[in-house]
This record gives sequence, structure tokens and C-alpha cells, in this order.
Amino acid sequence: MEKRIGSVIIAIGDREQAPHVNGIISRHSEIVIGRLGLPRHDGMNIISLVVEGTTDEIGALTGQLGNLEGVEVKSALLKDLKPGLKR
Repeated sequence: MEKRIGSVIIAIGDREQAPHVNGIISRHSEIVIGRLGLPRHDGMNIISLVVEGTTDEIGALTGQLGNLEGVEVKSALLKDLKPGLKR
């Protein structure tokens, strides 16, 4: 299956879910190539991930995160273009 590169934005409105979010991200660490956490003063925390994997692998990550109460997830995926490859 073809790999994709993408961005996953996770908004955590319930701080009690943070350990569950971190556990899920850790279980899928083989597809995570970058992570940025943004704590906010209004109580909502945001995690931005850069991921590389198949749509099934990325879907498993986002699906598990999206099933958590008080957590919202959005993703955008691109084809994994090889260096020098032109459209």
C-alpha cells in the first residue's frame, strides 16, 4: 500500500484524556515523524503531528484518538512524493 505524508491536529478539551492521547500516540510512534504540543491558557491543549504511513496506519491512529471523549481530531494527507519526482 502506498505511503502518505500528513498532518494530524489533536484538540484536547478534557485534560484527563491527555494520558490516553499520549498512550495512543506512543503505540503508533513508528509513523510519527514530528510532534508539537501547544498548551493553551483557556484549557484546550493542541498537539500537532507530522505522520508518514499508509492510510490504514494513519486511520488507526486518528480513529483511536477520535473515539476519546473530549478529544477532536482532524487530518490532511498528501502522496509521499519521492525526491526528484515530478507531477
